[in-house]
Amino acid sequence: KNGRNFISKLKNKIIFADLKLHDIPNTCVSAIKAIKDLKINYLTIHISSGLQALRACKKVSGKTKLIGVTILTSLDNKALKEIGFNKGIKKIVLHQAKLAQKAKLDALGCSAQEVNVVKKVFKKEIITPGIRLDTKINDQKRVMTPTKAFKNGSDWLVIGRPITKGSIKKNIRKLIDHLNND
Repeated sequence: KNGRNFISKLKNKIIFADLKLHDIPNTCVSAIKAIKDLKINYLTIHISSGLQALRACKKVSGKTKLIGVTILTSLDNKALKEIGFNKGIKKIVLHQAKLAQKAKLDALGCSAQEVNVVKKVFKKEIITPGIRLDTKINDQKRVMTPTKAFKNGSDWLVIGRPITKGSIKKNIRKLIDHLNND
């Protein structure tokens, strides 16, 4: 409830709701309808929810841009094998990018390491998490620096802990220095 109140009071801000919807079509659609009044600009949904769910969500999303989430940046090929996938990350992400294009999603979320692969089949915005300024990768596996991510073709960067852990002011200065000096 407090989060809903906070978001409803935001004005002139881009709101990115990283909900990572991942369920049957009806449940995903219900979730979108439940937050429609908040005028969210971007909303994430797992591409692995399937084409039917993606299309159903796109149909009801209105002005909210749907971001298709590919393989999480915390996973590597070893982790995918453990889950039961028999293809490598790049092949799966390319396949998911084609599915996102087919579902007419507005943006794609993938590791900066796969941007050059997905740009061949997905022609809209590319948003990349797993951005790191140094060697502290935490629980991420597929990371990249901001400069390299932009050079690879990322349109938007998602930077979490490198900014939020410790002094936010110092971390933002560090990010600006990194971008100016790289």
